[in-house]
Formats: sequence, C-alpha cells, structure tokens
Amino acid sequence: MKQLLNFLIFSFLLIACGPQERISKSVFDEVNSSMEAKKLSDSDITQEAMIWGDSISSEAQQKLMESLHQAVSEKGTFGAVAFCDVNAGPIVKDLSDKYGVSIRRTSTKARNQANLPTEEELPILEAYQYNAENGIENNPNIQKIEGGEILLYTKAIVISSEFCLACHGSSNEIEASVLSKIDSIYSEDMARDFNVGDLRGMWSLRLPKKSVVNRL
Repeated sequence: MKQLLNFLIFSFLLIACGPQERISKSVFDEVNSSMEAKKLSDSDITQEAMIWGDSISSEAQQKLMESLHQAVSEKGTFGAVAFCDVNAGPIVKDLSDKYGVSIRRTSTKARNQANLPTEEELPILEAYQYNAENGIENNPNIQKIEGGEILLYTKAIVISSEFCLACHGSSNEIEASVLSKIDSIYSEDMARDFNVGDLRGMWSLRLPKKSVVNRL
C-alpha cells in the first residue's frame, strides 16, 4: 500500500511539473475520487467524452448554419460575409460558456488566421486530410492532453453542399463583389478553392475530464 501511495504521489509530481500542465492537486484528487466512487474506467470516460463532444459540435454546427442561411436569405451572400465575421465567434462562445468547454473550428486553409491549428491540433488535422485524400472515412477522435485532465475531441468538417461554395469555391465561382468583400475583411484568406466533399477543417473541443466524469 505504501509503495502504491508513493507511486501515485510520484506520478502526480511528474504530471504537475510538465511544461504544459496547470493542474491543481485538488482537481486531480477530486477527479480520481469521483472515478473510484463511480467505478469508472478510462473507456467509460472516453465514450462519454465522445458522446458529449459530438452533441456539442453538432449543436454548434446547426446554430452556425441556421444563422448563415438566415443571413443569406435576408442580406444575400455579400451581406452574409460581414455577418459571419461579426457573429460566428459569439455564437460559438455562447456555447462554450453554456457547457464550460473550449470550442473552436480550425483549418490549415483558414479564413481567419486565428483559426489556424495549434501544435496539438495539426497532426490530427493532417490525419483527417490524408484520410480524405485516400477515401478513408474520417471519424471523431479523442486525445488525452494536459496529463489526461483534458480530453481533446475533434470531428472533421466537410464542404457539404453547393451553398458553401458561394464563399469557399474557386475565384471563378465566387461573385466578384463577394470576393472583394472577403478580401477586404480577411487579407490572408486561404479558405477558397474547395469542392463539395472536400475537408474544410475540424471541430476542436477541449473537454475537462472532471466535467465528463460528473456526467456519468
């Protein structure tokens, strides 16, 4: 028992001293106590994180697309470009605040440079791109980061219809006025020249393990 206790303390110190870790001992103890009380396995937690991540990302996608369709209906594609610039971020932030998780969209061909992938996200995004180019199905993914206390949920975003090409197609497909508006807002835009079925990017959600455990 003493050897086990020493091992757990030693393991925790290793995690706490990692360059990217900011986990307090109280959070560590609370999560592990909850897991022990509920008899949860890593598999149980990963499965629940997958379910929760899929639910949140699907809700985010739905809200964004509903708002975009409404903007196009009311303002046209030209007006919808400015709508996305102003409103897409707050829509996602509202959901982040609602669920207490970090939510973002990322792509190697980002329109907003703030949405380029992080060091953690890039390998996953590259794997999705490889799969897309080789006819391999892209499934949602869970990665443990920050000593396992954060579960990084990712899901591919695909150009689903011709509707998307009004802003993300080739320069010949995008109306000149719309293209000019995009260039005026996003001087380093790379989010064009897509076709239906192409990988657009991915959802990236940072789910606290503590929150996932509390859902079980």
